[in-house]
Amino acid sequence: MTETDDHPSIEVSVLSCGYDGRPVLRDLTFTVRPGEIFFIIGGSGCGKSTLLRNLIGINRPLGGEVKFFGQTIDHGDPAGRRERLKTFGVLYQSSALWSSLTLRENVALPLAEYTMLNKREIEEIATLKLTQVGLTGFEDYYPSEISGGMKKRAGLARALALDPQIVFLDEPSAGLDPITSRKLDELVLQIRELFGTTLVVVSHELASIFSIADRVIMLDKDEQGIIAEGPPVELARSSRDARVTEFLHRGDRPENMP
Repeated sequence: MTETDDHPSIEVSVLSCGYDGRPVLRDLTFTVRPGEIFFIIGGSGCGKSTLLRNLIGINRPLGGEVKFFGQTIDHGDPAGRRERLKTFGVLYQSSALWSSLTLRENVALPLAEYTMLNKREIEEIATLKLTQVGLTGFEDYYPSEISGGMKKRAGLARALALDPQIVFLDEPSAGLDPITSRKLDELVLQIRELFGTTLVVVSHELASIFSIADRVIMLDKDEQGIIAEGPPVELARSSRDARVTEFLHRGDRPENMP
């Protein structure tokens, strides 16, 4: 039995997040199940990015804790924290690719940092990861030579380099046209199906939310916390909170939206 059989992928308990001791979010409690596509949604300024920074360990929580498969990331134990961080990958909103490196070299970075593989082995794995995201033949291209959607795929390949159990995606559809965004959603589904990966997505894009999310939590700026949790279709149909229905029924209605 593996550790994922005994524990949720992520357990968040009474988590408070903020800056300089001032909370942006208070007392968040939720879990993410293994293999789930879990969205963090809400309007601008509600704390989505703040929560993500706390989940991935960039910022220390003001209170509460975050566990991955039952284990807490200990900020005071650099070696232990390093080992836990290897269990997840991150696709940043800007893709965060190094402009001076080729796509293969970008994907190779975490392999060089976290493994003892030799150069040839690292290059082979980096090439494989680019193939998995549909970038075969672009290994030696630089970020400036590819489209925005391809940059997102390359960033995702790097996030997958260490075969993580969890991948975090920060506004993956930002700046993409609807067709490219839909293709990226399809890739996210493929990754879950092929590898059983747990995916946590920060997004406000309704098309993606209704297309691929198993469950969502919705944050609210004034509430400084979670105001809704559940499958997005169910929330759109049955929520009695005007803030939730306004968010989920805004603008054009995606085809699979109730």
